[in-house]
Amino acid sequence: MQKLLSWGLPLLSLLGLALPVHAVPTDAQIEAILKQRIDREKQSPGIVVGIIDPQGQRIISYGHLNVANADRIDGNTLFEIGSITKVFTALALMQLSEEKMLNLDDSIAKFLPSTVKTPEFNGKPVTLLTLATHTSSLPRIPDNLTPDNNQNPYADYTLEQLYSFLSGYKLSREIGTKYEYSNLGAGLLGHLLSIKANVDYEALISKQITQPLQMQDTRIHLIPDQITRFATGHDQRNRAVPYWDLPTLTGAGSLRSSGNDLLKFLAANLDLQPSPINASLQKTHKIQHQADSPNMAIALGWHVFNLKGTEVICHEGGTGGFRSFIGFSKTQRLGIVVLGNSESDVSDLGFHLFDSRSPLAKYQPPKASIAVDPKLLATYIGRYELTPDFSITITQKQDRLYLQATGQATVELFAETPTQFFLTVVEAKITFIKDAQGQINRLILDQNGQQLPGQKIK
Repeated sequence: MQKLLSWGLPLLSLLGLALPVHAVPTDAQIEAILKQRIDREKQSPGIVVGIIDPQGQRIISYGHLNVANADRIDGNTLFEIGSITKVFTALALMQLSEEKMLNLDDSIAKFLPSTVKTPEFNGKPVTLLTLATHTSSLPRIPDNLTPDNNQNPYADYTLEQLYSFLSGYKLSREIGTKYEYSNLGAGLLGHLLSIKANVDYEALISKQITQPLQMQDTRIHLIPDQITRFATGHDQRNRAVPYWDLPTLTGAGSLRSSGNDLLKFLAANLDLQPSPINASLQKTHKIQHQADSPNMAIALGWHVFNLKGTEVICHEGGTGGFRSFIGFSKTQRLGIVVLGNSESDVSDLGFHLFDSRSPLAKYQPPKASIAVDPKLLATYIGRYELTPDFSITITQKQDRLYLQATGQATVELFAETPTQFFLTVVEAKITFIKDAQGQINRLILDQNGQQLPGQKIK
């Protein structure tokens, strides 16, 4: 069954496209795309595009920090970069292995308290390398992630909950054999590296990566000057949403950064500028495992698209109100970063800048939604089982309804009618059904042409 939500995963719809070496669109052409998205389609309050090649670097930006703020965004505006954080986590792993502080094949049990029972399969342990390559067999998110605030879903997830999950989780397949994207795995990796280095995650990334590259605006906790340059995140309806906090799964998606800072990171990856960490970066580009498409593989933290001879190494990111893309082509010696302060995707623009024949996604205006009496919404609350291994949990916060599918993040539902709801993150609908006594006892998930019933079990 297709996932309802893919947080931080590159666009699979682009896998069939070739990316031959073509001229990058001009600044005027890029600005026209941004104006279309921002002024006419209202997809995002602002978007920043950064481009780097041997001739230099440039920033093309358009829009505002906030729909209610006239301040313009630019290359120094900070954004949540979400899962691009995973690339930094994987690089820190490589660096600590080079420093002989650990080995890539070390078991995670080596770094955790003895009270934590770590998952194994057929006697084989989860290793640091399998965490960095999404082949650990751990799920996308832990099943004991039950946020108090669905708009900041990782904020109250504790270290004790993480350890409890690991101690009780049973792996379903051989470790290291199958790619399955895991925010849990990357977050755990960041935690283990922090334990080994005896510093918190932010200090580790600063020492290993951002200080050597002079990336002063790439961090988690912002100083006052950076706060004034920090864009506000928005949902697809341009409503301001809270920032995300990931105190426990920090290595999965906690970093904030700017277009100018990420161009420094791309310069090092492309070896366009000398730095103490360029050699380490090159090692993270090596393919480690085939992913779930013949045209995509996983390196150390990076996803690698090998498309008709052109290799694009990239990652995208997404939090509650931000979307981001970073990628580079060694054959083109070209790096691209795109940052937006809404949940409208920007990865299609990133690929389009590598090759103008890669199409921009067709804009679908948000559907109109209606208000529903919170008392009626309360009758939908519960867990609905679609299969023995897949369920949907419905929760409510005031006048808003939320959905969480097994192993996935919580997303908001919007009412089309009092009983029919739609999602904005994917094309899917939920319909709530009453029994003969007028009580809600099941739902129907309508996605990808399938209508899947789910029985309410609590």
